[in-house]
Amino acid sequence: MARVICFDIETTGFEYLRGDRCIEIGAVEIIDGKITKNTFHEYINPEGKIIPPETYMVHKISNAFLDDKPKMSVVAPKFLEFVGDSIIVAHNGLEFDFPFVNHELDMLGLPQIPKSQQQDTLVIARNRVFGPKSYTLDALAKWYGISLAARADAHGALVDSEILAKVYIELENTAPAPEISDIIAKQHAAFLEHPKIGANFPYRQFPISPDEEKIHQDFIAKINE
Repeated sequence: MARVICFDIETTGFEYLRGDRCIEIGAVEIIDGKITKNTFHEYINPEGKIIPPETYMVHKISNAFLDDKPKMSVVAPKFLEFVGDSIIVAHNGLEFDFPFVNHELDMLGLPQIPKSQQQDTLVIARNRVFGPKSYTLDALAKWYGISLAARADAHGALVDSEILAKVYIELENTAPAPEISDIIAKQHAAFLEHPKIGANFPYRQFPISPDEEKIHQDFIAKINE
């Protein structure tokens, strides 16, 4: 039984090395290619880290709302138990989500998510999908006809995880793009098989008349002058 966890996080900002914290984790379970009703969702108290206005406008999560929510020290063990040894998927996860969460886990002295469990739908999409002008989660969802209505007002970790899970399933059912060398080889073979190419192609001549020859010579004489 293949189990995959698609997850997303919301944060106070992008710079975890400068003190930004995770404030929401959402995760959706996929078993044998189908989304189940088994989900994980927690809001997290950022322990004094202020959410700037520009970040609040993205996810609409305020410090006041998070004031009575559990700290990461409570949420992290639950999250690790939920994901277990499954494949864990995030969009642009190799650049953002996995390093961010692993930093939080490291601060707590908890085991980090190993690279062997990490998958990034951004990387998968770039190798399998040719057509979208962008490879954001929104763009891929629109490419596959997946509705974004659930988060029309703001981003949310659980809602984005559900969208991500649907995108991931579509990507898994999309055949990998062929190597460029394979494409060139096939085009070359097709070129050689063209009926007009080869030793038996008739040689044709297009002789000009004396009048045409005279016109040409007069034109060359003018150029030389």
